[in-house]
Amino acid sequence: MSVGIILLAYFMLLLIISRRTAGSANNDTFYRGERRSPWWAVAFGMVGASLSGVTFVSVPGMVRTADMTYLQMCLGFIPGYALVAFILLPVYYRLRLTSIYTYLNERFGRTSYHTGASFFLLSKLLGAAVRLYLVCAILQRMVFDALGLPFALSVLLLLALIWLYTRRGGIGTIVWTDCAQTVVLLLALVLILAAVLTTEGWGIGDAIAQIHSSKMSRIFVFDDVSSRQYFWKQFVSGAFIVVVMTGLDQDMMQKNLTCRTLRDSQKNMLVNGLLYVPANLMFLSLGVLLYLFAARHAIALPASGDELLPMLCSGGYLGPAASLCFALGISAAAFSSADSALTALTTSACVDLCHRPDDERLRRWMHGVVTVAILLLILLFRAVNSTSVIDAVYVIASYTYGPLLGLFAYGLFMPRCWHPRERIVPLICVASPVICYLLSAYASARWNYHFGYELLLMNGGLTALALWMASRRIDSGKTSAER
Repeated sequence: MSVGIILLAYFMLLLIISRRTAGSANNDTFYRGERRSPWWAVAFGMVGASLSGVTFVSVPGMVRTADMTYLQMCLGFIPGYALVAFILLPVYYRLRLTSIYTYLNERFGRTSYHTGASFFLLSKLLGAAVRLYLVCAILQRMVFDALGLPFALSVLLLLALIWLYTRRGGIGTIVWTDCAQTVVLLLALVLILAAVLTTEGWGIGDAIAQIHSSKMSRIFVFDDVSSRQYFWKQFVSGAFIVVVMTGLDQDMMQKNLTCRTLRDSQKNMLVNGLLYVPANLMFLSLGVLLYLFAARHAIALPASGDELLPMLCSGGYLGPAASLCFALGISAAAFSSADSALTALTTSACVDLCHRPDDERLRRWMHGVVTVAILLLILLFRAVNSTSVIDAVYVIASYTYGPLLGLFAYGLFMPRCWHPRERIVPLICVASPVICYLLSAYASARWNYHFGYELLLMNGGLTALALWMASRRIDSGKTSAER
């Protein structure tokens, strides 16, 4: 019951922030935050937005099988954020975009524009629903079952709260609620670490020594090129993952485009990249300490690493305070990604598909439609109740970013006089992920080679190559209809 009260107080804080930051509550506030967000607030808030509820439980658990090698990818994020800051952001600011996919209309034409936006809508809708479903399932066991609330009502309540504090201010509110949620998330992480140290009687120096002496403390892998944890695979993949899942994602870019100037937005992007490394180092360190704690107390390990942190926190092994901190932390991580996803989906639907960015009535209606769509998907996942289906949704979502990478890369780096035939663009963007899936399955069966994140690069490369093969040189004065 105390966890429920604390969570209620936390939601009240978000509603207060929403009321104070909604401003005039018009479309300019909802879509662009009136272009007045301080860069430091966006940078700090993006740390929490990047760490979803799934990340909150998955990163500590991954040290069991991959040690601390995930930090190699986090180091790759830094040049990735630099690429976004100095290649993509100048384009977005020069064109004064509300939706970043409008660039595809300006560069290619309406068909390419709708194709890119549709891939984003599909990927983000599925991804947001899955992430929120997994968190709702944890909160259901920890909080709502004790209150006697059925799962459907719990999800409806949580989504209603998110809808309530985002419906007026949109991205103008989310910049500030993300800051609050990042504070809560990092505070929860520190307090859970403190609970482990207190239970074991360790000081900070003792904990560092324990982590250093553990086999799970390995960070760098340079001696096995075939390994998925090989340094250069992880580092280069990390850079391109940021380019795609931040620089080509309306959800993440919409916050950055609320900064006053391009220079402010670039500062925000670079600082966020630097903050992401120590945040994940803390999560990985927590994972090592949790496995050491379980071994010292002969606690049976769960089948999945994702279940380790929830089990130890909610099972009473670390005390009631750890349970409370875990509930707050995972709520903050989940809602900082869900609220911005809801706003980005609403923005893209209104701007990219309906082409009515000034219609406030449409925006309010679409905000509700997207909320209901996420609710229905979560209930569908609950009814199926299969981890294989959830994994499949994640795979589908990851494949949809490849065509976006190919479209933007071709548009930015090929001469503007070369245009792909618009009719073929949707076919290319659908075929490329399918070909990548077939190649991945064949490589696994034929050579026992398992593609990792490099599959994203192959997906984007195939898309760009096919666009080039389907291109022709045109006069710059021709309209998209004449192409």
